[in-house]
Amino acid sequence: MQGTETTESTVQSSPTGADAFRLGAVIITMGNRPAELTALIESVRAQQGPPVELAVVAQGVPMPPLPEGVRTVELPENLGIPGGRNVGIELFGPNGRDVDAVLFLDDDGRLPGTDAARLLREAFTADPELGIVSFRIADPDTGATQRRHVPRLRASDPLRSSRVTTFLGGASAVRCAVFENAGQLPAEFFYAHEETDLAWRALDAGWAIDYRADVVLHHPTTSPARHATYFHNVARNRVWLARRNLPALLTPLYLGTWFLLTLARRPSPEAFKAWLGGFKAGWREPCGARRPMRWRTVWRLTRLGRPPVI
Repeated sequence: MQGTETTESTVQSSPTGADAFRLGAVIITMGNRPAELTALIESVRAQQGPPVELAVVAQGVPMPPLPEGVRTVELPENLGIPGGRNVGIELFGPNGRDVDAVLFLDDDGRLPGTDAARLLREAFTADPELGIVSFRIADPDTGATQRRHVPRLRASDPLRSSRVTTFLGGASAVRCAVFENAGQLPAEFFYAHEETDLAWRALDAGWAIDYRADVVLHHPTTSPARHATYFHNVARNRVWLARRNLPALLTPLYLGTWFLLTLARRPSPEAFKAWLGGFKAGWREPCGARRPMRWRTVWRLTRLGRPPVI
């Protein structure tokens, strides 16, 4: 009888429903934000429901002091944002199999509430086709969300949730089954457009992507141009994105549109020179395997409001 009672107690205490959906969080760091990293980890550990497993990847730097129970790896060099996040995924087993979904969080971000994990578990459990969730990024001081942080063309209302065609890399959650059948992030991109590459492949594999305004990450307002290689990588990776994923007929339309948009934004001569160098490099340099999306995926992107020509 005693053994039977123990078994029943164990069954009763096992997570059920949404709580049975296991979450892990991957954080990459250059070791230069120890206070912010600690605050982020504390905010993840404060989430409601079962604990979110944590993994921190140090990109070519010594691992900063961390609390007990965090999975860690020190890389001998900086592999870039997608490469570092891919390593973090593997800390949860091949393609993250130890958990059901992985959160990607910037190390200078923080979850301001305690309900983000619960909302994510409920969203993934309720919709088996949901592959990726993009969070709303808000400035911690003003609460404002920049237009570029709303992953759709109609970005005037950041408080409106919707289906979208891409996601925000440092404020997102990806179901691990997506990695199984669509692959991980393109490590060769190093920085810029790696999320759209994965998003297009996920959509082509039949997954859906949601922008959830109620899942919030606080992050200081910054400019992406603060990265030294921003203009070069944006242009090079835009070409790679098209070469890897678009039907041949759409590639010149997509890249031609972005070339004209770049000119219309009137970048400085130095910025345009770097952008043009990256655009040329995108054609010269290898970009990885080409897997053009199906035309029905092109139509799906179009119905979602973002045809792959812009």
